[in-house]
Amino acid sequence: MAYDYDKLSGKIVEKYKTQFRFAEAMGLSERSISLKMNGKVGFKQSEITRACELLGIKEKEICEYFFKEIVQAI
Repeated sequence: MAYDYDKLSGKIVEKYKTQFRFAEAMGLSERSISLKMNGKVGFKQSEITRACELLGIKEKEICEYFFKEIVQAI
């Protein structure tokens, strides 16, 4: 299952300007964040929690940012 992280990416740019700065705040490498954002590696629950704290994402909004499925046209 693939997830659409466009909204998350927008929030990262809004708050941190670059994925690199967000990765630093998360305590992860930029490569690690890139792999997660491109769906190659999943986010751990602890990483979702930390990202929400850093980005000001409310609990009720988590699904919009982390679990929005990519809809493919047929």
